Amino acid sequence: MASEDDMDRGQDGGGEGSAAPSATAVDAKVAAAVAAAEAAGPASGESVRIDSWIWAVRLVKTRSVGATACRGGHVRVNGERVKPAHSVRVGDEVRLRGAEGRERIVVVTRLIRKRVGAPVAVQCYIDNSPPPPPREAVAPVAVRDRGAGRPTKRDRRELERLRDTGGLDGPSGPSGRPRNSH
Repeated sequence: MASEDDMDRGQDGGGEGSAAPSATAVDAKVAAAVAAAEAAGPASGESVRIDSWIWAVRLVKTRSVGATACRGGHVRVNGERVKPAHSVRVGDEVRLRGAEGRERIVVVTRLIRKRVGAPVAVQCYIDNSPPPPPREAVAPVAVRDRGAGRPTKRDRRELERLRDTGGLDGPSGPSGRPRNSH
C-alpha cells in the first residue's frame, strides 16, 4: 500500500507509469526554475550586461569567453558591435559568431543574470539562427598518421590535387603540371 506522501507526489507504489516522470512534472520543474531565475534577475525596466546574459543563457561556456568575444567584435546587438558592459534589453537582437564560425542569431525575451539550466535558458530567447550545415558539406581535415613526419613534396602535391579537383587526375595531369594542348 502506498503512503500518503507517495500519493501526494503522484507515485502509486510501482504502477506502469512510475518509472518515468510525467510531462507535467517536468514542466512544473522548468516553471519553478524559470520563476527562480526571474526572481534573481533584474527588476522591470533594468538591463543586464551582454557578456553576463550570453553566459547565463548558455550561448558561451564562461563569462570571460563572452567578454572576449565582445572585445573581439564577435557580438553584435541590433547590428552594432558592443563592449562587454553594453546593456541588453528585452526585444534586442543579439548576433554571436562562435569559435566554429557558426553565427547564432537570438532575440532576447527574458533577462537573467544567473546561469540556469538548458531548459530554462531556451525560454529566455528566440533562436533565429540558420541551421548548421550538414556534416557532408564540411570538408574533412587532412589527418596524417602519428609518426609519419612532415609531408614530402610529392605528398603535398597529391593533397593539393585532391583539394582542388576532388580526384587524383583532375584538370592538371597526373604529374601535377597543366597539360599542353598542342
